[in-house]
Amino acid sequence: MFKTIKNALKTPDVRKRLMYTVILIVLFRLGCFITVPGVNTITLNEAMSTNGIAGFIDLISGGAFSRFSIFAMSISPYITASIVVQLLAMIIPSLEKLTKEGGEEGRKRINRYTKMITVVLALVEAVGIYLSYRSSGVFINPGWITGLLVVLSLVAGTSLLMWLGEQITSKGIGNGISIIIFIGIISGLPAGVTTIWNLIFTATGFSTVGLITGLGIILGAILLVAGVVFVQQAERRVPVQYSKKVQGRKMVGAQSTHIPLKLAMAGVMPIIFASSFMTFPAMIISMFVQDPATLTGFWSGVYKFSIAISSSSVGWGYSLANALVYLLLILGFTFFYTYATFNPAEVSNNIKKNGGFIPGIRAGKPTTDYLSAIITKLTIFGGVFLAIIAILPMLLRFTNLNVSFGGTSILIVVGVALETVQQLESQLVMRHYKGFLE
Repeated sequence: MFKTIKNALKTPDVRKRLMYTVILIVLFRLGCFITVPGVNTITLNEAMSTNGIAGFIDLISGGAFSRFSIFAMSISPYITASIVVQLLAMIIPSLEKLTKEGGEEGRKRINRYTKMITVVLALVEAVGIYLSYRSSGVFINPGWITGLLVVLSLVAGTSLLMWLGEQITSKGIGNGISIIIFIGIISGLPAGVTTIWNLIFTATGFSTVGLITGLGIILGAILLVAGVVFVQQAERRVPVQYSKKVQGRKMVGAQSTHIPLKLAMAGVMPIIFASSFMTFPAMIISMFVQDPATLTGFWSGVYKFSIAISSSSVGWGYSLANALVYLLLILGFTFFYTYATFNPAEVSNNIKKNGGFIPGIRAGKPTTDYLSAIITKLTIFGGVFLAIIAILPMLLRFTNLNVSFGGTSILIVVGVALETVQQLESQLVMRHYKGFLE
């Protein structure tokens, strides 16, 4: 990886892309410290809470939510909009055709629909945030003018982040939206280091127990990163044999290749989908109830169940029920996302059209069934792995440890880092061949 970065800095075009990406990242971090108009900064720290849905938003926004900055909602409305568009593509035939056969123009139209839905969701979420904190003393003059300024600032901040993500994708290095989430998460790394430091050096002096605990946390993080890298990079190679065929006036010989099937083909998206789905009830309740903690009966249980994903104040019962549903949702979304991105029937037809076959498997439906069986096994393992990583931090919250870097965070960080390095390597290879041909 370090060699790749070193070579990238020596290549003028790639170096320019890297510098452009760094500049936009700096702008993103500066925006995280710009508070929206009409906020009372003196009472902000006392009134703001990052439990429940706010905890997930604050995680991916790099602490912008707890500061009530213009980037407080981060890119979460765009993520939700992407989920909505993908679900609609599975239901609406015309949208599905546009996704699969639309080409570049279809991709632009899908992107346009996603942006429109993002703005609508950002508007709804901004109104909900303002209504939730209107009576907490956060705003200087809580009225419709202040509310309009706050809502417009939050929506504009999310729109700006969406634009920054597009610019990074087109003119920088890596996927822009993933890079923004990546930077937001690793910005909490100093807080995690401080937590470990305070475990070792307490107010009464050096703590041997704290040292052992700190070393255990570091060792666990290293093992977790190693496991994530192994699963992210692991793949099942399905051999494919192509027979001889005539192309023009030439006879092309038989070729042997393989289909690389990733062990975790869905990546971290099922966790993000499941987190958004689980915290949605808490978001809706917070929009209509000024203090959800005062709720009783059925809606109180719904709210506690929804915030159990990021709060330890609701008790073991709600947390265990939440963890079970969370696990099932991650497995479900893993299957959904995997089969949305990889269609065994389509791959089988493409192999058959090109005169290929899998050794020992007949072309057509047997090939489809064979690929489906492999995908099912890989998806089950990948889904269980994702669920364990996502649920483990929920259980650790009931201990005395308060480490801000959880399993989901490591999964996102490692996944984005590997993807960015791969794109950087592809950029270098492309420049190398371009220079060779010239």
